[in-house]
Formats: sequence, C-alpha cells, structure tokens
Amino acid sequence: MGYPERLLSEGEKVIRQFRPHWRMLALPVGWTVLFVGAVVVSWVYMPESPDWLTWVSWIITGVAGIAWIRLAFYPFISWWFTWYVLTNERLITRRGILARHGVEIPLERINDVSFNQNILERMLRSGDLLVESAGEMGQSRFADIPAPQEFQSLLYSVREERSKALTGGAPAVTPVGDLERLAKLYKDGLVTEAEYEAQKSKLLGAG
Repeated sequence: MGYPERLLSEGEKVIRQFRPHWRMLALPVGWTVLFVGAVVVSWVYMPESPDWLTWVSWIITGVAGIAWIRLAFYPFISWWFTWYVLTNERLITRRGILARHGVEIPLERINDVSFNQNILERMLRSGDLLVESAGEMGQSRFADIPAPQEFQSLLYSVREERSKALTGGAPAVTPVGDLERLAKLYKDGLVTEAEYEAQKSKLLGAG
C-alpha cells in the first residue's frame, strides 16, 4: 500500500515514499513480549486451586489485553498508516487510521531543509527533517524518518529540477533566490563572513 495514484496530478510522479523509521516499532514489540509473558506465566505457573486464582489469571489476561491494544497495537497501526511521500511536485505527509490528515508542500515554496539527529538516531540512521516554506505553512517537521541526510539531498535535487521545469529549463535567478542560496553557503561554512557580507551588499544593491 502506498500513495494512491489517483491523487497525483497530471504529469506528477512519486519519487520516494516511506513510513517512519522502524525504530518506532521497538516499544510496541517490547510491550507485546512483556504482556504475552505475563499472560503465559499467569496461566502456566498459577496454581489451579483455590478456584479464585483462576479468576486472577483471567483478570491478568484482560488487563494485559487492554494495555496491549493501547501501548502496542495502536502505535503499530499509527505507524502503518503514516506515509511520507516525495513527488516531482510536492512533499506530502499522510497519517491517521479513520480520520486522515496531512500536509502538502509545493516544492517551489520550500526555502530551506535541515535535519536533526541525536547519537542514537545517527547509529540507527533516523532523525527529524525540518522544512521551512513560504506562505502560511512556515515550518513543518517530518519526524523519525529513515536516512534524513540522504533524503535532504534528494529533496534539494528534486526541488531544483522542479524549479527548472517551472522556468522553462533555466534556474530562476532573482535577488531573493540568490540571497537564500548565499545564506545557505554561509550557514554551511562554504563562504567567510567577509565574503558573505560583500556578496550580500552587491545583491541588495542590484535589487
């Protein structure tokens, strides 16, 4: 199951689609093992007499079942029905079991993309992606995605292709766009502060 093709516009194609990182299933699996173990112990090792101990086993089974639904089954279903989709036109997230909701960001509105990883996430190749876009969307966080750094690069590449397509094959050249690219170069440490200020003055003078 993936993103429905009927929801794509004419000429739009899916570049990549994926669910959140598999580490999100670690807790549901752990709870499942714990609850199954508790039920097995209550029935195998609980004495058969007196009779009221049988009810204790049933109570443990019922409580474990309810807790499993809340702590393991529901998170798994939520993970299963969450999708991140990158097309040649949009960045999309869809989530929800019965009531569906999501976010769609046109690629041409994306200004900046950054990712965050802690030490554990780096080891497991997962992390969060923060997308800054023009308009009402502002910042959108795509949480717990696999290989966020690689996806960031892919997103930049697809966005560039989208920009070229919208401008007839040539990249859009505007003072605002140049300032954004210059700011990113400075942020990444590819230009010095003096070079940044000099180029910024030239661009502002040209605008």
